[in-house]
Amino acid sequence: MIGPSYDAEVFDHLPRARLATLPTALEGASRRDGSGPRLWIKRDDLTGLGGGGNKARKLEFLCGQALADGARAIVTVGAAQSNHCRMTAAAGSRLGVEVHLVLAGDAPAEGGRQTGNQLLAQMFGAQMHHTGAAESHWGELEIARESLTAELAEQGLAPSSIPIGGSTAVGALGYALAFVELIDQCRSEGFLPRAVVFTSSSGGTHAGLLAGRAALIADGRLRAEEAPDIVAIGVAKGVNLGVPCVAELADAALGLMRVETCVDQADIEVDPRWIGDDYAVPTDAGTAAIEWAARRGGWLMDPTYSGKGLSGLLGLIDEERWDGDDQVVFIHSGGWPALFA
Repeated sequence: MIGPSYDAEVFDHLPRARLATLPTALEGASRRDGSGPRLWIKRDDLTGLGGGGNKARKLEFLCGQALADGARAIVTVGAAQSNHCRMTAAAGSRLGVEVHLVLAGDAPAEGGRQTGNQLLAQMFGAQMHHTGAAESHWGELEIARESLTAELAEQGLAPSSIPIGGSTAVGALGYALAFVELIDQCRSEGFLPRAVVFTSSSGGTHAGLLAGRAALIADGRLRAEEAPDIVAIGVAKGVNLGVPCVAELADAALGLMRVETCVDQADIEVDPRWIGDDYAVPTDAGTAAIEWAARRGGWLMDPTYSGKGLSGLLGLIDEERWDGDDQVVFIHSGGWPALFA
């Protein structure tokens, strides 16, 4: 067992706001239509905060740092149906901090109503700033975030400004800790996974998982030869092209953890084949994966993130990347509110 002592040793010096319901469940084991590796689902859709999802883990450290810095407002940015924005709004309501969301797309027409993640963010009290930008124009969205942050700073709110997906070294800490949690759970079940597969759009979850893996190897708590592959299913063009640099984010997170090691570039794997036409554009494979998950385990996945990620995992199983003796963990990152948008 890795346990709380390691958590305290590596993470307790870092500012953290306790927002998530942890540990999340590890469910399994199923097989793809009766064959292939045993598949386990890490239920990070059940992190609790504001409807759940993987961003709760990042926000614990991002909001902890914001509070430590004396922020009176938080600004972040995302797609029109951003899970990260919805959960940041929920974090703000929990912590009593004003939240401003910079969003792709247009505001609803007069008399229209918000749907999906935007409806929930509105319920949590966030102020929404619709930019009219296309979902995939992340550069334009980030410029709008920086502009709004400057305006709020002039108003004396000392805003904490969080980029898309919370993908900073501080945000990545959430998934470094999640990797420790996951390995502990797997060992309790009597196995170590051959691979950990997840959806990647802005690189922070990927960096955190690699940082956690590197930290356990450096500390001797996990042998390099038994460490699982970390396999990202890329659903955004930037991360598929290597932007941001996941290794740099992971190494920066390890620095914050005070762990003297670094991530090997050879360990970074991003499978770009499942994005389809573009970010936030549904795919037939993603839709089929969503239906498979709902009918196989009652799991709710969305067409932008988790559905495409699972389609990549199922595709890799169909390609026989792993055999029947292997066990593979899929991190279910949430996103169900987008089903109702």
